[in-house]
Amino acid sequence: MNKKLFPLALGGLAIGTTEFIIMGLMQDVAASLQISIPKAGYLISAYAIGVIVGAPLLVAASVKYSPKKVLMAMMVLFTVFNGLSAAAPGFYSLIVARFFSGLPHGAFFGIGAVVASKMAKEGKQAQAISMMFAGLTVANLAMVPLVTYLGHQLGWRFAFLVVALIGLLTIFFIKMWLPPIQLNTQNSIKDELQFFKTPKAWLIILITAIGFGGLFAWFSYISPLMTHVSGFSIQSVSYIMLIAGAGMVAGNLIGGIMADKMRPEKAAAILFISLVAALIAVFFFSENQTVSLVLTFICGLLAMAVGSPINILMIRAAEKSAMMGAAFMQAAFNMANSIGAYFGGLPIALGLGYNYPSFVGAIMAFVGFLLSITFMMRYGNARNSKELLLNQQATTGC
Repeated sequence: MNKKLFPLALGGLAIGTTEFIIMGLMQDVAASLQISIPKAGYLISAYAIGVIVGAPLLVAASVKYSPKKVLMAMMVLFTVFNGLSAAAPGFYSLIVARFFSGLPHGAFFGIGAVVASKMAKEGKQAQAISMMFAGLTVANLAMVPLVTYLGHQLGWRFAFLVVALIGLLTIFFIKMWLPPIQLNTQNSIKDELQFFKTPKAWLIILITAIGFGGLFAWFSYISPLMTHVSGFSIQSVSYIMLIAGAGMVAGNLIGGIMADKMRPEKAAAILFISLVAALIAVFFFSENQTVSLVLTFICGLLAMAVGSPINILMIRAAEKSAMMGAAFMQAAFNMANSIGAYFGGLPIALGLGYNYPSFVGAIMAFVGFLLSITFMMRYGNARNSKELLLNQQATTGC
């Protein structure tokens, strides 16, 4: 990894850890604060709402400032409120701290994605973005299980202190290693939001929210799937999560390469239809333990591989509104989380088996595939014509 991209990856590691750590420590938090587990689940929602609210607002407030300073400010906000999460005396103070710690999530990734693409060599932009998101995938693979273990042993507050420490390191490395990238600071908030008056913007957001929701329809219920359908013990689930995390790490890198080798909407369509096939296989073949483990890796790989093509698609389509577009993508990913978990849980609520969420996920991924094809048909030819014209102008010197 280029050391200039390391601060962005480290920030992704910090954000990914705090986003998912509460899931593993929910029972510890509930017991400590003397609340029910469903009430402790509101801490997950508070963070997600913070992401959705903060992504557009913080980007809008920072369009006139240099990206390096903004990224440092985002991580200061992140670090302070994760530290306050560790010190929260009760449930309501913790839920407020979780909301505010979620605010910089989308803005950091949104601005970071644009900065990463600007630092990359021509034709390597998507791979540079995937390097930033590598921190998020490594969080799922290693940091979340590690910090969860430490939280069980030393108390859940210690887990948030670890996250705050990673935040401090991120601030330091942004200061030391991230170059002062100059972006267009002439845009007003109105200019940044102009792109979102177009159908193209909302089509990309729909591709993300629905198509990527297929991952969460499956992943949200992976524990009961593995224990009730595949027949693994509850103690094995943490190891199975490592397999899914390894798939996500590999998929993140593969998605970046694909998005640089072909049009990002084409890469997304290929990955979505492959995810459909994999999730249908989960539905039919999860009773076989060996097959179930292989499919866990494949589903994690395919789902996370979609991330880079979708992000680069938004950045290229938004043009002058690239930072706001990339920030909106993070809000869309969190919408996918909520939508996927909700629809994936419906068949379970109706008394169907724990393999049915993967079938719901396959339907959602197929909708993502159809929407990607729609994008190609509506906007692909226009962009190709524009690129051809630019190439002709460059050749003739016009």
